[in-house]
Amino acid sequence: MPRTKGDHEARRRDVSEAVWRVLATHGFGGLTLRAVATELGATTGMLTHYFPAKRDLVAYALDLLTERSAARPRQAGGPGLPALRAALLDILPLTAEATASNRIWVSSWDTALADAAVSEDYARQYAHSRTGLRDLVVTAQQRGELPAGDAERIAAGAQSFVLGLTVQALFNPAAFPPHRQAELLDDYLTSLASPASCQAAPDDAARPDDATPDDVAPSP
Repeated sequence: MPRTKGDHEARRRDVSEAVWRVLATHGFGGLTLRAVATELGATTGMLTHYFPAKRDLVAYALDLLTERSAARPRQAGGPGLPALRAALLDILPLTAEATASNRIWVSSWDTALADAAVSEDYARQYAHSRTGLRDLVVTAQQRGELPAGDAERIAAGAQSFVLGLTVQALFNPAAFPPHRQAELLDDYLTSLASPASCQAAPDDAARPDDATPDDVAPSP
């Protein structure tokens, strides 16, 4: 019986799940056609229909990581400072799903740094995240929840804080369980609310207050 389009799509979903499980267990360093084939219970020959070479598998895995990170559920937060807090919480490994995604993302850094095109793409994603955080900072400033200051700089600092906290939590989850991560983030946000923590804002810093946590990339 010939395969239908539905059969092909179902098989591709199975392959995607197998790739994701290999990434979650072994990271990008352990991503091989053989490992995916073993996870799938198939032959490497079958996988070559999807990935003719290792670079095709890696490219697919990077796309899958970006897609799943973007689709991950978001924290709910009202406008202003609560929205900024929710966006930053979204980046942290607070759940099993977020931890797996962050582990995979961190394991992809070496692959990204070795490929100029992927490095540029990652740089764009981090810049997009900072832009979303900047807009949330501006809204909090407009609402009087944060003092006036350079919103770009504050966003870069906030992104750097949660990325650093993410790495520590991944390497030492016992020392940085979810509740402590949230506490440390709240301490950081409290410090931002101090007028001395911000520089004077440029005259043109104000932006529309319609930014939401969805504008911020969820992964490191």
